[in-house]
Amino acid sequence: MTQISNDAPVSAPKSAPKNAFEYLGVSAPILKALAAEGYTVPTPIQTQAIPIVLKGRDLIGLAQTGTGKTAAFALPILDRLNASRKHAGEKSCRTLVLAPTRELASQIADSFRTYGRFLGLSTTVVFGGASMHKQKQALYRGVDILVATPGRLLDHISQRTLRLDAVEILVLDEADHMLDMGFIHDLRKIATLLPRHRQSLFFSATMPAPIAELAAQFLDNPERVAVAPQSTTAERVEQAVIHVDQSKKQDLLHALLGDKSVKRALVFTRTKHGADRVVTKLESAGFEAEAIHGNKNQGQRTRALDAFKKGHARLLVATEIAARGIDVEDISHVINFDLPNVPEQYVHRIGRTARAGAGGKAISFCAPDERAFLRDIERLTKQAVPVMETDLSLRTPRADERVPPALKTAGGGRPQGQRAHAPKKHHGTEAHGHAHAKQGHAPSRSREEPPRDRGARDTGDRRDRKGNDVWSNNGPPARYRRQGKPARV
Repeated sequence: MTQISNDAPVSAPKSAPKNAFEYLGVSAPILKALAAEGYTVPTPIQTQAIPIVLKGRDLIGLAQTGTGKTAAFALPILDRLNASRKHAGEKSCRTLVLAPTRELASQIADSFRTYGRFLGLSTTVVFGGASMHKQKQALYRGVDILVATPGRLLDHISQRTLRLDAVEILVLDEADHMLDMGFIHDLRKIATLLPRHRQSLFFSATMPAPIAELAAQFLDNPERVAVAPQSTTAERVEQAVIHVDQSKKQDLLHALLGDKSVKRALVFTRTKHGADRVVTKLESAGFEAEAIHGNKNQGQRTRALDAFKKGHARLLVATEIAARGIDVEDISHVINFDLPNVPEQYVHRIGRTARAGAGGKAISFCAPDERAFLRDIERLTKQAVPVMETDLSLRTPRADERVPPALKTAGGGRPQGQRAHAPKKHHGTEAHGHAHAKQGHAPSRSREEPPRDRGARDTGDRRDRKGNDVWSNNGPPARYRRQGKPARV
């Protein structure tokens, strides 16, 4: 049976039934909506999860990103809500779906609206950065399905614009991150406000053992569905790693982007400031790029994602959390500018390419201080990431190619292919540098960073940019004190 994702329609083979979803117990109005979207054959996670959810059982569902997890819980939830029609009540909801990011919350809400278009059920999404007033108006009337991020949900609860005592079904998407220490405190607050008797569903690409223990606190005798070995990587993703010095990563990125096969790339950094820095340098080099991370407001994040989706920006630079829920077709490459320090995040990252039956490539930059992260990733995925060779000037020298700093200072040679450094310029006489060398001292690095050796002496004049004397002609004292006010250089 052909497998498809709910991210893009794929025609069913001639041997398949007209719509295989009906054999899972999905009702006619939902089948009609699925047919309108071109979905006829369920994915493995949908095939196994939908019957369990329809029975009202708690569930832990594990599947790789891009395999249709959203439809796996959205379809049976819509069916259950439609079968028992009732009003949730003012400032309340019947189903609560929690997601870690605004983008993922919006995507989930859109999926509920698409699959339930013929049911007449109401769906609302709330997250930070959007109008609180409009959200209050939507919640006041009561909704069937509420998709929210934890922070904004607690804001509404504290302002008494939302109550959770009528929730029948709780869903946590990307549960590994939702239950990570950054979300666990908010989740526990929310759990105390929910009815004790409810259906709880956890869906994620990964579920490490410590996270599974936390999940057990919120689930009641759950069924477990895993359609692929935990923490495996997408089969169609071609992976590679390049060992490169941290300072040369930006140059390496520019060199890779010269390859026309990189049509649309998602670049991951570890920090928000790192993402902005990479984008600034990309734009200076003439590459169209956008950044998306937690410091961006909702308008900026929406515009960046739209530009990436529509092809106005070839590159989207994102942090791990902000990238959760990014559902963009035809991402040809995922580039790990920084390797994640949590190995499970690697699985999520590279799963953004090779979606809906397409191929893709994931390239990781590994600096010397990130090699432990690479070993953790290979241990988790149980496979070695192939090393991709590149220009010698961009990669990190091997141990046998490195020259001790002391030898470099004394002119003791350097690895073949490594560029010689240009001689330092001094504002004093030429004899200044030679005097240092004769005395056995390394040349001074810069005006702002004088020699660390307290015994070093300066025999020449030092002047600022306007030609004014800054240092005494007899040489400065051991600590290089300036005469009068410091020069601005």
